[in-house]
Amino acid sequence: MKIEVLTLFPEWVEQVTQHGMPRIAAERGQLQLATRNLRDYSTNKWRKVDDRPYGGGPGMVMEAEPLAHAIRDAKASQPQARVAYLSPQGERFSQGWAERLSREEGLVLLCGRYEGLDERLIRSEVDFELSLGDFVMSGGELAAMVVVDAIARLLPGVLGHEGSAAADSFSSGLLDHPHYTRPEQWRGERVPEVLLGGDHAKVARWRLKQALGQTWLKRPDLLDGIELDKELKVLLREFISEQRT
Repeated sequence: MKIEVLTLFPEWVEQVTQHGMPRIAAERGQLQLATRNLRDYSTNKWRKVDDRPYGGGPGMVMEAEPLAHAIRDAKASQPQARVAYLSPQGERFSQGWAERLSREEGLVLLCGRYEGLDERLIRSEVDFELSLGDFVMSGGELAAMVVVDAIARLLPGVLGHEGSAAADSFSSGLLDHPHYTRPEQWRGERVPEVLLGGDHAKVARWRLKQALGQTWLKRPDLLDGIELDKELKVLLREFISEQRT
């Protein structure tokens, strides 16, 4: 998969493939990350790509023309690539979004700065907007790096175990179950007995109940979007009962 990031700070964004799963994805050829410096598309001697907003007010607005040329060049080698603008006004980026985008052949990530982009550029060139949450950062670079990282770990062969991504929090709509490793006892607390018994069916049931329970405790809003069947309702009731005893 090729991801091209359009930014005022390409050297910063490029660091994402120096570490962790994006590095593995790049080394294995599953991810090709490229950047374009938006200043290279400026038409003035100061290499500026922003100007004062019409109507007055604070801050500067990124110009449409240089950004449009950068998008054009980015899509020249991958015309099927969709353009995502990293913006606090975008749809909340989620695991579902990461999974959908990981199946794309190519992607162009546009990083805004200042007060944002000329609205005409967004309407004519941007396919969708993505946000990390209800807060404002200095620009879209960190958000773009988060999107790259979340996608990279879902690409074929990147994670060490093929089932790791499927077991992640949010992949099933639930938070992940608790995890334990050696030693069996630490600071007076033992690993749950069910994980030591070797009964895979019991382990699977325990993990599902814990995933439901963790979601109920930490993100009950997620349960509103899940239709629980009879078995899941029983498991959740068991978990809640255990918490109250």
